Amino acid sequence: MEYCYLTDPGKIRDHNEDSVTIVKNVNNEILMAVADGMGGHRGGEIASSIAINVVTKRFSQKDTVGTKEETIEFLQTVVSEANMEIYKYTKEHPESDGMGTTIVLAVLTKDFLLFGNIGDSSGFVIKNNKLHKITMDHTLVNLLVRSGELSLEEAKNHPRKNVLMRALGAVVDVEMDIFDITDEVDGILLCSDGLTNMLTEEQIMKVLAEDHTGEEKLEKLIIKSNNRGGTDNISIAYLNKGGKAQ
Repeated sequence: MEYCYLTDPGKIRDHNEDSVTIVKNVNNEILMAVADGMGGHRGGEIASSIAINVVTKRFSQKDTVGTKEETIEFLQTVVSEANMEIYKYTKEHPESDGMGTTIVLAVLTKDFLLFGNIGDSSGFVIKNNKLHKITMDHTLVNLLVRSGELSLEEAKNHPRKNVLMRALGAVVDVEMDIFDITDEVDGILLCSDGLTNMLTEEQIMKVLAEDHTGEEKLEKLIIKSNNRGGTDNISIAYLNKGGKAQ
């Protein structure tokens, strides 16, 4: 099994508001997470850092996440804790008012694979040389698409496509969507929208299918995203269950 992560500020932003991690506990269970922060006075990078630090610390403290049901409860609890930490920080630092972060995460054990997300960072599985998106974006535009008020084509260039309906730090209570993956998969990819806004799923998969190391693949994806404009921070966490090209 091979796993790695990489983050880059992109070509336009003067600093990076994303945070990303992959951590393994003593029972060889793996947590992957990407958070895409937002807010002025560098609030976004504080929010994303708080979120990633909380989930990483709590995961590392556990020898095992336990059963699938216990893991779902654990994920909901740690994300709620991260949400409150960000919310409290904002109250104590008024200049950070409005800061928040998305989060997408995956937990892989020998028995199951779970995804969770809040916001518009994406979680994919890799199967049969294709990317399959697991998470659903919590955006205004996606809500309008699902209700039939917008087509997918209209959504791509909608002026409010980045308006989030759900994020960590915005309100006291936040609900994370959980996805239980029952099929066997070849790999996992988590990313901020700095990648998916620049490259199609087919373009991403083409790079992941190449016979390179994981780090080389992520470096190439970031170069390609920056060559297409690099309009946002780009963060990617990648796991290849085979340890070689898919």
